[in-house]
Amino acid sequence: MAEESRFKRWLQDSVFKPLEDKKMPVMEHLHEFQVRLTKIVIVVALFFVGTFFYADTLVQWLRVPLQNSFILTELKWVPTDLPKIPFVFLAPAEALWQNLKVAALFALILSTPYVLWEIWNFIVPGLHAQERRFVAPFVAITALAFYLGLGFCFFFVLPFALNFLISYGVQAGFIPQLSIANYVGFALWFLLIFGLTFEVPLVLTLMAKLGWVDAPLLMRYRKWAFLGAFLFAAILTPTPDPFNQCLMALPMYFFYEVGIISARVFKKRPQAETSPSESTPAPPGGGVLRPKSVGAGGAVDDEYVSVPDSRSP
Repeated sequence: MAEESRFKRWLQDSVFKPLEDKKMPVMEHLHEFQVRLTKIVIVVALFFVGTFFYADTLVQWLRVPLQNSFILTELKWVPTDLPKIPFVFLAPAEALWQNLKVAALFALILSTPYVLWEIWNFIVPGLHAQERRFVAPFVAITALAFYLGLGFCFFFVLPFALNFLISYGVQAGFIPQLSIANYVGFALWFLLIFGLTFEVPLVLTLMAKLGWVDAPLLMRYRKWAFLGAFLFAAILTPTPDPFNQCLMALPMYFFYEVGIISARVFKKRPQAETSPSESTPAPPGGGVLRPKSVGAGGAVDDEYVSVPDSRSP
């Protein structure tokens, strides 16, 4: 415990205290925001140059969930029973445009830790010490949760959804032939939505820690959260079929329930209230203080009046 308290003191003095709130005018805040936004754009652009160089390889990786399924116990991809599906492009610049989209999304994914770091440095001067203690881990876990959402979608959701949808079309007698634009758009959109879905528990936890919501309030709105999950899924899914809608809505609602549990665990602690006896010290001798009164000539009478002793004559 002593080592832990020393570590907390070192963390407060060496990390949090230098970031104490500096009173800055609005224009200086805007200038700082401009500087940090410029840094983010430069870093994302540098990542984009590298991802565009490997855009063809990234597109080939995006095709893996189409005709393969991931076996978790063996940690490998195995081919499915789907026939070979050729990709076509329907416009002269369609293939180039899809490479740009893939490179841009992967540049954003790779630069997410740096983007969150710049956001943290921008908002931390306006936070109190107790707020910084839980916002800092929150920012770090946000990037991890986003990557977990991407991995869950790529290894499990996309293979399941694609196999179901294309198998349905093949069994109906249609020949599968996909446009590269439609497939890349479908895959990237699913990856982005599931990456953001994994952030729902963290958002609810942060709101509960700040005292904006609590677990009983979230529990009262369960049915509306369930309905809202399906409404959002109906809007966000790239196809109008109910299968994809359920595939996206159910994880949303599941993470809402996880957020309720997290909000109950990490709820805002009420501040200890001091009792009147602690806030107002009693005078020596067991006496009482009489309110100040203004005497003749404007003099303030603050004479202490003690409790009479019954033993005195």
